[in-house]
Formats: sequence, structure tokens, C-alpha cells
Amino acid sequence: MNGPVVVTRAESADGPLSTELRALGLEVLGWPVLSIGPARDTSALEQALRRLNEFEWLVFASQHAVAEVVRRVAVPPAYLNIAAVGAGTARALTAAGWTVKVVPQDQTAAGLVKLLRPQLTSGVAVLFPSGSRSLPTVRDGLTAAGAAVTQVEAYATEAASLDVAGCQDWVRRRSIGAITFTSPSAVLELDRTLGARAFDELLDSATPITLGTTTGRALAYRGFASVLAMPATLVGMARTTFRMIQTRA
Repeated sequence: MNGPVVVTRAESADGPLSTELRALGLEVLGWPVLSIGPARDTSALEQALRRLNEFEWLVFASQHAVAEVVRRVAVPPAYLNIAAVGAGTARALTAAGWTVKVVPQDQTAAGLVKLLRPQLTSGVAVLFPSGSRSLPTVRDGLTAAGAAVTQVEAYATEAASLDVAGCQDWVRRRSIGAITFTSPSAVLELDRTLGARAFDELLDSATPITLGTTTGRALAYRGFASVLAMPATLVGMARTTFRMIQTRA
């Protein structure tokens, strides 16, 4: 079915993924199930940033975390090793004048942990500014490698307001071609918002495209196979979606 593509990530109608999809000639339905905002309590982040000289590594898994850190730290510390989970996060850091040392080819939290693990010495101090709903993949993976990880909330991820009745009407029509998920939280929140019955009906008729393997596992847990975006970027997601729809045409 070559219907519209649903974008569940927190972006406006002219956001990067929606823009890429439209540039490829695809119709887009914006269903942002999550909203990104300031952390409810920034004291832990600010305290950690005041003692940046105590850390050897600063790890980012989100551009939102980058934004919160760089606006609080006027001069990028030259002594810090910076790791970014993906190219987009790395670009955000570079644009702010920060030098990124590590970006995994597998642009996922697990890929970042795998690449960092052999570079960490026992007890090395790592600061990980994250979102309120961040999975423990980075923290637990680096801790298991012997690092002393300080994870602080840099931004909050909350449920967004959807036109549930309008979304459910699209589901009943079974006319959606694909649905994109960029995080496990988006899977969880759409399931919760639509209700299990409508969510299952949607995934029975529309192909899910995921940005990473962790998100794919969140769908597999619910009994649905997904198509992994290659490469694991928003541009890669748009092109993967386009190829999938072209193949089905």
C-alpha cells in the first residue's frame, strides 16, 4: 500500500525527517507522540558541568543533550574526550566548536558502547547528559566496561497531544503506507496513546521503519517485524522508506 508515511518523532511539519520524505515525493502525516522540553530539575546537570575537569569523557546520545550542554559551557574544554552516538549529534557539537573524538559507524547507543569499551581504562570518569526517558544502554554498557558513569538529566521527554480520533480514523481506513519510529519511547507512547487494538491494526497494515536495532526490538517484543533504516540517520530513514514503498509499488 503506497499511502502516506507517519512520522512519530518530535518535529514540526517542516522538520528534518518530514522534509526528507517530502523531497522524495512521499506524503507525510505528522504524529509526534513525544515532546522535548527542559529538564524538570537542572541542578544535577549544572553541578556536573561545574566540575567538568573531573571527567575524562563526555558522551552524547542526543542533539537535545548537546544543545543543553553547549549553551551552559561557553568554551569547549580541550581536555575532554567527546563521543557522539551519530553523525547528527556530532554535527551539532562541531557547529558549536566542540571537537568530537568518537562516532560509531553503527549509530546506536549499543554501537557507541562497543566502540568506546576498548578505549576506557578502569575507573575512568564519564559524564553522560541524557533525556528523562533514556534507556540504560549507554550507562550500563560503559559501567560494565569499568567506567565510573555519571548520568544526569539534560532534557525532558514527555507525551505529546495527538488527535487520537483522527489517527484512529486513518488506522481504520488501513491506508497508511509506512510508519517511522526513531526511538523505543515512540513505540511505547504510540501504543499507549492509540490503544493496543488500534496500534496492532496499524502495524498489521503499515510497514514500520526503525532508526536502530533497539527500536526494532521494541516492535519485535510486540510481535511486529520492522525494516531497519540504512544508514541509521534521518536521511537514511527517509531513503529506506522510499525504497520500501517503491519495491511494493
